[in-house]
Amino acid sequence: MATGFPYGEPYEDRRHAGIELAAHVAHLIGRDNIVVLALPRGGVPVAYEVARTLHAPLDIFLVRKLGLPGHGELAMGAIASGGVRVLNEDVVTWYRIATTVIDDVARKEQAELARRENAYRDGRPPLELHDRIVLLVDDGLATGSTMKAAVRAVREQRPSRIIVAVPVGAPDSCHALTAIADEVVCARAPAHFTAVGEWYLDFSETTDQQVHDLLHGKTVIV
Repeated sequence: MATGFPYGEPYEDRRHAGIELAAHVAHLIGRDNIVVLALPRGGVPVAYEVARTLHAPLDIFLVRKLGLPGHGELAMGAIASGGVRVLNEDVVTWYRIATTVIDDVARKEQAELARRENAYRDGRPPLELHDRIVLLVDDGLATGSTMKAAVRAVREQRPSRIIVAVPVGAPDSCHALTAIADEVVCARAPAHFTAVGEWYLDFSETTDQQVHDLLHGKTVIV
């Protein structure tokens, strides 16, 4: 019987997606220099299952989009954990965006990034990424803009290798990331991709508390 999902049935939830994604990176089991970095919030329950399978440490990597004022869906760039700022030079040049505008948006987003860092970490310092294999995990890729910013920001910390891993993604977005990541694992890349949420039966929002608990090794229902 045709299901309407030629690339497999939707995931039950993010935990189920993480278990399936872990199977796609199982060749990394046994490597002692791996760090799994989750993009909060939705990427955390996925990454938790991946890290558990790989017996690797789990951490978060926060990225906040810098939206063009009045057109928030258009990204001028992004800021990320560690004080990194990545600009979309094409957008900045085309719209002639003043540095003062970028700085103003960045200050507001930095405040939210700091709030989340404090809420999730409880003072726990970020893991060292230098010379490590970094596995960047999210719950899916639509445009891929947030993940691109994350890859560029993590690259500044000089890891030995960056692997992007997601349960589902738009084929074009998965392919585009191969230009900046060392490896890209899209467990499912459906030709008629429209939205990440369509590939989950339960795509309810992951809460700050759930992110905190998973990061600190507590078992929660997600």
